[in-house]
Amino acid sequence: MELKEMEAALEGILFAAGEPVGVERLCLTLDADRPTVDAVAQRLADQYSYERRGIRLLKLDNSFQLCSAPEYADLIRKAMESRRPARLSQPALEVLAIIAYYQPATRAYVDQIRGVDSSYTISLLLERDLIEESGRLAVPGRPILYRTTKNFLRSFGLGSLEELPELPNATTEDGQITMEMQAAVERLRQEQAGSGSPEEITDEELEQAARTLAEEERRQLADGV
Repeated sequence: MELKEMEAALEGILFAAGEPVGVERLCLTLDADRPTVDAVAQRLADQYSYERRGIRLLKLDNSFQLCSAPEYADLIRKAMESRRPARLSQPALEVLAIIAYYQPATRAYVDQIRGVDSSYTISLLLERDLIEESGRLAVPGRPILYRTTKNFLRSFGLGSLEELPELPNATTEDGQITMEMQAAVERLRQEQAGSGSPEEITDEELEQAARTLAEEERRQLADGV
């Protein structure tokens, strides 16, 4: 298959799919290797951008998808107003941001940061296919872990999570500390629930206790305990 014909075929496949199509599937369909498919996709993307076409070709991790050009978003939104889903509320955006930056994250961890219950908001984000379950945390109760989806990347025009704006004062140890904090929070909640104590633990006390427990566990691991 000639490159020009392959370009047309790739364009047709992505247009008809209406969703991300994996590179491996495209390679099998077009009977071409990965570098060739990547090169053809890049040529199409460059062509759309150079000619200021109304569509763009996005690469999402290991897949490709056609989408509308961002500069025509207002006109497209106006034309599709009746079909547009409801906009995300501020609480939904807060929860989504926490999960996006600290994924995989438990609901308790999200609650801990926000200071309010996030059950309904997480259910809403699941229905909108912006987050998904990604296993369970290895602590008593086995709470569900959540992460963002490919639809999240597509909705926010991101090629991968690496394109998220950096958080201020972020360090290389943040990811490990986050997981330790979540595990500590979950264990403390389990202990509080099982103790039967009528005394209520405040969010500040719970957070401080979680940090202390996480730091202690890290010291023990470092000492080989």
